[in-house]
Amino acid sequence: RPVSAPRTAAAAPPVARIGEIDVLRGCALLGILLINAQLMAGPAVAHGDGAGSGLADRGAAWATTALVSGKFYLLFSFLLGYGFTVQRRSAERAGVAFAARHLRRTAALFVLGLVHAVLLFPGDILMTYAALGLVLFALRDVRPRRLLRIAAVLLVSLAALLLAYGLLALALERTQGLAAPAADTGAAYRGGPGSVVRTNIELLPRFLGANVLHSADLLAALLAGLAAGKRRVLAGPGPRPVLLRRVVALGLPLGLAGGAFVAVCTHGPLEGGWFFVGQAAGVLTAPALTAAYACGVLLLVRVPAGRGIGATLAPAGRMSLTNYLAQSLALALVFTGYGLGLYGRVGTTTVLLGCLFLYAAQLALSALLSRHRRSGPAEFLLRAATRGGLPRRARWPPGAHHS
Repeated sequence: RPVSAPRTAAAAPPVARIGEIDVLRGCALLGILLINAQLMAGPAVAHGDGAGSGLADRGAAWATTALVSGKFYLLFSFLLGYGFTVQRRSAERAGVAFAARHLRRTAALFVLGLVHAVLLFPGDILMTYAALGLVLFALRDVRPRRLLRIAAVLLVSLAALLLAYGLLALALERTQGLAAPAADTGAAYRGGPGSVVRTNIELLPRFLGANVLHSADLLAALLAGLAAGKRRVLAGPGPRPVLLRRVVALGLPLGLAGGAFVAVCTHGPLEGGWFFVGQAAGVLTAPALTAAYACGVLLLVRVPAGRGIGATLAPAGRMSLTNYLAQSLALALVFTGYGLGLYGRVGTTTVLLGCLFLYAAQLALSALLSRHRRSGPAEFLLRAATRGGLPRRARWPPGAHHS
């Protein structure tokens, strides 16, 4: 865990990893997988209307929207903001310029995200994180309380915008929410690799537009993480159990109620402009459910019965970037012309069950890999870009417990 030390590079030991961050990242990977898998399987899957869909598929889609959608990207964003403070302290302790490191890191993250979007999944989030990382750097010296106020303004502003648009749509009796992809998207995704890449490029502006719209709540989560990192909330013994239980007790009912309302507005019986009204409610209540999830996990892994769960999640969290990209690769092999070409041909329940198997495999492989390496290959490349080149021995570093 981070401790104070001189900034002299020779005397400064490396900053130890914060185990809770790895555990929470490992948890967030599952939520991200459940949402991305539905998007990569086809828009009908996310609505429970996929091939051979029935009541179970519609219920699975409803539950995913209520319990998962919009929650775990917020958690990952919070952790990214917290990690920013750890990286800054690490650079200062090593006696190197943090600005240059951070700029190289964001540039590498953007390039990696662009390649990911073009080849695998146009809904990539890495490019958005890279852009918001520049905003985070600009606000790096702002006091925690002011950061939290800015985050609150961002959330309220986005919710007000979505609510206004939804009410306008209701007044005009608009019957549809977001525009659906073209009808021939399924055939294009089931084509060869060239067809898959062309379709990804065609859909990229649409996904980028959605990311720009929701960059406000992502930035709010980043700023909350930055504020928490400044106060070292997860350092030392971490938050007191009484505080964690209080967050769960307050956040769970509010977040669940908001998630249920979002699901009703997305899947019916409320339709049309209600979609955007539901999104507005989700922007305001999703952080409460996200916080409740995170605090619940932290409470769980602190008791003897839950320590094994934490030990299982942490290796995947240490390799979260590698696992995120590996998820997209596996899903592309299943749903596009890169492999089986099952886009639009499976139901929601089947997709979600497949996600659980994939996630279990990732947990097992991450645990196996962590015995020999301290990070995944994507993390190694990103670290090399951040530091301006490969280390003297340009090989994937062996297992260790420091970042």
